[in-house]
Amino acid sequence: MQVKWFGHAFFLVTSGTGMQIAFDPFADTVGYPLPEVRAELVIVSHDHYDHNNVQLVKGYREVLKRAGSYPQEGAKIDLFATYQDEEKGKKRGGNLVARVEMEGLVVMHCGDLGLVPPEEEWRKWMPVDILMVPVGGVYTIDHRGARKLVEALRPRIVIPMHYKTRYLQFELAGVEPFLQEFEAARVKKLRESGFEVTGEKLPPQTEVWVLGA
Repeated sequence: MQVKWFGHAFFLVTSGTGMQIAFDPFADTVGYPLPEVRAELVIVSHDHYDHNNVQLVKGYREVLKRAGSYPQEGAKIDLFATYQDEEKGKKRGGNLVARVEMEGLVVMHCGDLGLVPPEEEWRKWMPVDILMVPVGGVYTIDHRGARKLVEALRPRIVIPMHYKTRYLQFELAGVEPFLQEFEAARVKKLRESGFEVTGEKLPPQTEVWVLGA
């Protein structure tokens, strides 16, 4: 499986058979360069401009943006309804957490998750191998909330997202407060914006992988 980060919450996951799933494509006003992306499926966590620019993705056959189960050839996709704030969506609305099971690996994209749900909810998300989690606060959980979710789900790879970088045009916290929640030995800063992984190559314990932007 290949995982590619384009910045903010925009990812592309590609299976060994070539199936491609895009998550939360952003608009040009977010600040990141707009990439050229093709994918069969687009998953949108919520309808805000920094997550729902579906037109950017070429060749898609379906957009998934409602809670439910979506069996696919070679993949199993579940979208779970959550909130973007601690007042059950009264401030910023709803959010979808996406769980994709493919090639023996489970990838979870948290969108703009605004609070860590109760245990009876996050237990349904497990197991998780690769967790894409927002850490910048303001519109999502902050570094403390993200750490709490990591401790609950115990993924093997954590990819922080939705934080302040040199490109982003609005204010969020940077990634460093989140990284300080972990031992330095468990944090890997990659130059590349993506990686390839199999079940056999997963780290034995949780590691945080910071992708290059």
